[in-house]
Amino acid sequence: MKASARLEVECRAGRNVVRVLRSASPLTLIPVRGAGGSAVVHLLNSAAAPLGGDELTLTVHVGRSASLVLTGVAATLALPGPHGAPSRAVVHLHVAEGASLHYRPEPTVVTARANHIASLTATLAADARLHTREVLVLGRTGERPGILTTSTTVTRAGRPVLRQHLTIGDPDLQASVAYLAGKRVLATELRLDGTRPDPASGEWWSRTPLAAGGTLSTALADDAVTALRHLDLSTAARSTG
Repeated sequence: MKASARLEVECRAGRNVVRVLRSASPLTLIPVRGAGGSAVVHLLNSAAAPLGGDELTLTVHVGRSASLVLTGVAATLALPGPHGAPSRAVVHLHVAEGASLHYRPEPTVVTARANHIASLTATLAADARLHTREVLVLGRTGERPGILTTSTTVTRAGRPVLRQHLTIGDPDLQASVAYLAGKRVLATELRLDGTRPDPASGEWWSRTPLAAGGTLSTALADDAVTALRHLDLSTAARSTG
């Protein structure tokens, strides 16, 4: 299966308006009434996907001075396909001058024998703001996960902000203290808002300032709820650091 979805939001007379909303199953975009003035859209996985061999692409444009909150509705299950081919999920984010994007997908669960490749590319204007979270769950309960490869590339005004690549699925690496220390959930939070808070860390979480501004927080846990709680601790430390 190949599917592409597209979302464009612009600011008109002080109101955030969804100008383009193009869904393709299983990527279903649903606009909802938002609070605080931002446009709010839910991203629903409307079919069992991604399966091995699927190629899914989501493209998001946030226009000048616009504000968008894009949230997932349910967890994504990366499943094996009949022929062993990998599945791919590609997200392109474009945030224009003075614009803001909060992108919060639900967790991705990498099931047994799956081979999933996920990439996120974000292009930001010099004063654009981006806040995104990613939660990766290694297998369902009692299940050894398949292989997951993720990459994140962020540029601001044409200059690199973050380039990160991660491959999960090797049981020896996952058990290493230098890698995942046997934890089942890896959560990251990227905040690019022009601030430069100090580094901070706690039990199973850390926050790292980025040279171009903003922070990258990382948390490990045995379940998604605890991982998100760790990220909240990072945010609280951010406000006092």
